[in-house]
Amino acid sequence: MIVRRTIDKDELKELPKTVFPGRIYVIQSEAETERAVAYLQSRSVIGIDSETRPSFTKGQSHKVALLQISSEECCFLFRLNMTGLTQPLVDLLENPAVIKVGLSLKDDFMMLHKRAPFAQQSCIELQDYVRQFGIQDKSLQKIYAILFKEKISKSQRLSNWEADVLSDGQKQYAATDAWACLNIYNLLQELKQTGDWEIAALPPAPKEREEVTTGPISNQQS
Repeated sequence: MIVRRTIDKDELKELPKTVFPGRIYVIQSEAETERAVAYLQSRSVIGIDSETRPSFTKGQSHKVALLQISSEECCFLFRLNMTGLTQPLVDLLENPAVIKVGLSLKDDFMMLHKRAPFAQQSCIELQDYVRQFGIQDKSLQKIYAILFKEKISKSQRLSNWEADVLSDGQKQYAATDAWACLNIYNLLQELKQTGDWEIAALPPAPKEREEVTTGPISNQQS
């Protein structure tokens, strides 16, 4: 597999959209949280992401509303604005036996720490991890496009994540982001193990413009 270093916006626009193919579960109670976390604790690697209600007023901010955690088969959307960051979730985030893969994890954890204290363990930041493979882009959308030739829709990013009921579009968007992180990690791990990859060659440097020179103008008088 040839791994490209970057992809431009025009090429990204032309790619087909990807969507999470598994089952999505919206978690709105402590009992549901316990059952979901019991399943996730059995996984060796999970993808994570979070969503916060956007603020359009200066000085106003919101706490994390949604924590998405995905396996290959299903994604759980924990509505933290309804349940808070409960102890089962804290235990999962602190479990060193479960690898958590995400993008911009520093920002996610900074916001999650405002809901409850915890010491996250076994976390992989994709922005750093993909550098081993020569990928220079840092957005989830571009990294995914480079590796899978598909694009992730961002149309729901600024929607209301504290709505009483999440729309189907919101649920699919949230699940796809967490799953995409896991998908990227799994593919890169496979490439690392097989060695069946190489970094795309750099494009040739543009040629310097050749200056047009003319001979000296004669000032001789007859």
